[in-house]
This record gives sequence, structure tokens and C-alpha cells, in this order.
Amino acid sequence: MKTVKKAIIPAAGLGTRFLPATKAMPKEMLPIVDKPTIQYIVEEAIESGIEDIIIVTGKGKRSIEDHFDNAYELEQTLLEKEKFELLEKVQEASKMVDIHYIRQKEPKGLGHAVWCARNFIGNEPFAVLLGDDIVQAETPCLKQLINEYDRTHSSVIGVKQVPEDETDRYGIIDPIEQFERSFQVRNFVEKPKKGTAPSNLAIIGRYIFTPEIFLFLDKQEIGAGGEIQLTDAIQKLNQIQRVFAYEFEGQRYDVGDKLGFIETTIEFALQKEELRDDLLKFMSQKLNR
Repeated sequence: MKTVKKAIIPAAGLGTRFLPATKAMPKEMLPIVDKPTIQYIVEEAIESGIEDIIIVTGKGKRSIEDHFDNAYELEQTLLEKEKFELLEKVQEASKMVDIHYIRQKEPKGLGHAVWCARNFIGNEPFAVLLGDDIVQAETPCLKQLINEYDRTHSSVIGVKQVPEDETDRYGIIDPIEQFERSFQVRNFVEKPKKGTAPSNLAIIGRYIFTPEIFLFLDKQEIGAGGEIQLTDAIQKLNQIQRVFAYEFEGQRYDVGDKLGFIETTIEFALQKEELRDDLLKFMSQKLNR
């Protein structure tokens, strides 16, 4: 059985929720304290055993490639000024793993972005990680899904419970049977209308796929929002081979909208010893005004 060693990170979206900041900066490069959001995603992939990553980019995303490349002038300046700790942090991103890039030439949706990387994947199982969700867990979120793939030899979709009034924002699973944290699934529903969701288990930006998913992405069928939806392809894959959902352990942070991004930044800042006390003092002063 082939193991999961390749991953796709779609990063071609326009980031309209963060305009005007994302007019010139990709949303994936917006920092959570001192690290761009996409680096958290890449780090999770590496910690999960991924050896090759392809990032699907679009127009105006060159800074992502620059971030994971060497920065000779900056590194030399830091070296000359003996700022070795900062130098190590700067070099860390370029030493992580083999990262490849391909452009999604048209904004046709998540399913299309994954399809763009089909030649890189070939006939292997692979992972997909979305940048809108950061997960902190003792065992990396993606590694949990890989372990489940190793057990089932089937595609595995990461899910998490969400409030009932938010189910219309997500792909939702219709579970049949549950074994511990794993679910056999009847249907995968893309953004059901309020009050119609079959459960509150939402698809949260982490996937393991067998290469057969490309049989359906190849058809380029248009779904909700006039885009090629990954959830639609998952539903069709589930009709020819089992696709499981796995409720992963860990704290999930939604950085795909402004409020979630701000909350995540505060949470991660509080986790840093050098910032925690001053930040708590500042927040207390604001609350007591």
C-alpha cells in the first residue's frame, strides 16, 4: 500500500474578506503574531510526515514563493549584525521541505485548484490542507487523518462539530455509522440551507484522498456558487469507494474571516511568554475603561 507523502495546499483565492489588506498581500501571508498563516499549514504537513508539497497559487501570490525561498541579502545583514536568533527564524522557512508551485489560471473553485495539481500527485494517495484553518493538537491534525487512512485504506475527511446556526457555511456530512472518532458517510452536502443540515459535523480543511478523486474532478462539473466544488467530487467518490469522515482531536482556529483571525492572533500571542503579561495588562486596561 502506498503511503501519503504528498500534499496540496490551495492558495489561489482572492482573499476578499480581508480587503483592502489583500489587494497587494496574499491572505495566506497575513501574520498570526510573527508568522504567516501558510507557514503554520506547511509546518503541520511536515510534522505529519509529508515530504513533497505543491502550493496552488494565482496572480499576485509571488510573495508566498519568496517566503519559502532564501533571502540572501537579509540573511547576510542579520549575520553581519550577529542577530543569530532572527537569522535562524528567517532561514527556517526555506529549509522546511521540497515545495513546488503551480498556478490556477482562473478562479474556478476549490475542486479546480486541487485538479490543477493532478500531474504532481500522479497515482498516489495525497493530502489537501486549506489555509483558513489552523489546528493545534498533540498529534498533528493531518497525521491523525493519515493514521486513519492507514487503517481504512480509504479517503478520509477531517470534520469538527460546529454550532447548528453555522452549518450553512460549511460542507456537512450525513453520517451512517460511527466507530470511535470515525464515521461512515451517506452524503456530503455543500453549504446546506439553514435548518436542512443532516448533522453539525462540518468539513474542516483537512483531507486525505485516493487518486480516484481525479476521476470526478476531471469532469469539471459546475456546482454551488458557479464553481467546481470539491465536496461534489467527494460525494461522487463515496459512491464507488468508501470515504470516511474523522472527527480530529485538537483546537481548531478559523482564520478565514476577520473576527476569527483577530481571535487567533490574540490566542497565539497569549501563548508566547514574552508577550503574555503585557498583552493581558493591555486587555485589562481596555476592558476596565
